[in-house]
Order: sequence, then C-alpha cells, then structure tokens
Amino acid sequence: MLKTQIAKKEKIKRKWFIVDAEGQILGRLASKVAKILMGKHKPIYTPNVDTGDFVIVINAEKIKVTGKKLTDKIYYKHTPGYLGHLKEEKLISLLSRRPEAVIRFAVEGMLPKNSLGRKMLKKLKVYRGPEHPHQAQNPEVLNLKEVKL
Repeated sequence: MLKTQIAKKEKIKRKWFIVDAEGQILGRLASKVAKILMGKHKPIYTPNVDTGDFVIVINAEKIKVTGKKLTDKIYYKHTPGYLGHLKEEKLISLLSRRPEAVIRFAVEGMLPKNSLGRKMLKKLKVYRGPEHPHQAQNPEVLNLKEVKL
C-alpha cells in the first residue's frame, strides 16, 4: 500500500531561477512566476507548505501589456489612517516610475491571500535592469516562453 508523501519544510531544497522579462506579457509572466514561487512545478507540492523556489526577474521596465491596459488600467491605494484618501495611478505612469512594483502587484494577486502567500512573495526579487546582486546563489536561467508550467 502506497502512502501519500507530505513535504516537510526541513527537507525542501530550494533553487534560484532567473527570468528575463524583456518582451514578455505581464499576466503570463506573473502566472508562471507565481507557480514557481508556490512550488507547483515540483512533484512534492503540498498546498499548506511553502515548497517553492526563489525567482529573480530582470529587465522589469521592458515588460509588455496587451490591449489598452497602458492607458486604462488603474492601481488604487488607500492612505493608511486617513478616511477617503484614495490614490490612483495609471499603469503607464507606474511603469515609468516603479516597474518592479507592477510585476510584484501582478504576482501578488496570483498567490494565496494569507501568511503563506506573504512568505512566498518574499522569495520574489524584481530588478529594473539586467543587473542583480544574487550571483552568489548561482541562479539557473529559466526561459518561460519554452517552459510549459
């Protein structure tokens, strides 16, 4: 009789992957990155254990969006502690100011909305240009256009 294997956090081996966002569509990139952060690409995936890997996203300012999202998509933010202080910003201005935040918001929306999801989001590292400070971790290059997740 076979028993179902449940992942233990002590036995999880984490890898580092690097993803180039140049020319990639925002939503498709975010969904594949979210699956890697959750660990759904591994055979030991367990929903209540963080089995995912680290992901480094470079060239965040060269991301693409389809349709009229550049001018029509709006990000909302409430100022904490002040009633009625709703701030809004269009995607085109957020991309020019903070392109890392655009990818982070998209991936965050695809992760679980609990403490486990917040823990998974900490394994996402997003950078504006092609340089990153994680060379010591020996990240593997992951081409999301070729990989089926």
